[in-house]
Amino acid sequence: MKIVTTPMCEEIVKLAGISDYSINKNPDDEKGDLAILLSESNVKMDSLTIKINTPSQVFESIKKVSKITKNELSDEEVLVFFEDYRLCKKYLTSNFKRDINVKVYSNFLKDILLDMGFNIVFTDFKYVVYPDYLKDKVVESENLVEIQSHDNISKNPFEKIEIRYSILENLI
Repeated sequence: MKIVTTPMCEEIVKLAGISDYSINKNPDDEKGDLAILLSESNVKMDSLTIKINTPSQVFESIKKVSKITKNELSDEEVLVFFEDYRLCKKYLTSNFKRDINVKVYSNFLKDILLDMGFNIVFTDFKYVVYPDYLKDKVVESENLVEIQSHDNISKNPFEKIEIRYSILENLI
């Protein structure tokens, strides 16, 4: 089976135990049998979509991708990947509820904020959280929190979570 993945999903593919794959930002430009890509993406070939915004999404994505190998990973084997990442471990294993209202400007940030226990609201918010690529669309002028998006942050999902979550933890 010829697997094609996007650069954003490559780390998940490697961790899942797949070593024979090609990388292309546009998987349909390759001759492949299966594309592994982010859930927001669409391709013509058969695909396996994943999400990697939160620790639980990364965990589930590694499990999901490993199912296509002959050596599906156990929960314990996947947990080992989280060992060196404090915030990833913290938010993977605990549920938080915070009494902090935030307005959010993207779905991927909504996933993160809900995972961290923030309340998503449209009025009476303390902070406005937005991705860097929507900076020009933000109409509010106070208590703004800009979060790096895909092109301006590490492709490693664990490092990405550590950076984004550390910024948001400073709001607590």
